[in-house]
Amino acid sequence: MSKPNVAYYRVSTAEQGRSGLGLEAQQAAVERFARAEDFEIVAAFTETESGKGAVTLDRRPQLVAALAEAKRRGKGVPVVVAKLDRLSRDVHFISGLMAHRVPFIVAELGPDVDPFMLHIYAALAEKERVLISTRTKAALAAAKARGTILGNPRLSEARGPLIAAKKAAAASFAASVEGVIREAQGAGAKSLRAVASALEARGVRTPQGKAWSPQMVANVLKRLPAN
Repeated sequence: MSKPNVAYYRVSTAEQGRSGLGLEAQQAAVERFARAEDFEIVAAFTETESGKGAVTLDRRPQLVAALAEAKRRGKGVPVVVAKLDRLSRDVHFISGLMAHRVPFIVAELGPDVDPFMLHIYAALAEKERVLISTRTKAALAAAKARGTILGNPRLSEARGPLIAAKKAAAASFAASVEGVIREAQGAGAKSLRAVASALEARGVRTPQGKAWSPQMVANVLKRLPAN
């Protein structure tokens, strides 16, 4: 018998067009996860946010509704999101959600990530956000000091901050899965393909929510210290 879960999706006007953040991509990721793990999506709630400000439940009425529905369905019914940042990248907000005693499952992280690990992943995401912001500001300040006219529509002049942001995100993700990779290697996974299979078996997904390939494993290993 399939296990019930409540799906929660969050989008904003600014994020609609970004890869991996659109509503359809989130729905596809959660539905894929539900099929693989024998879950049944019994209810779904979609949050549409606009503007900036402190992350509070007052600004997330659909998340409040999802929590209430999960509680109504019975003890242990989880709220499932496609990615952790669809809840938040704020560690304190994530901690506050845990106090509601409703389990959360992040599809890209797999069903076995406990609340402690969610806190770790949230801390990494928050650090990543700060690093990206800091590096982007520094790159823009340096460009301005060199006399570069900011706001120029030419893509070549915007690549620096974007590349820095992508590298920071890739390094953060590599650090988050290092423990799983080292464990797999210690258990006998010597080839890239064997490590990819081990990650799949543990329910770990790539940042894009895709299956692991040997090349993806190689890309992550390049960002980790030699074992």
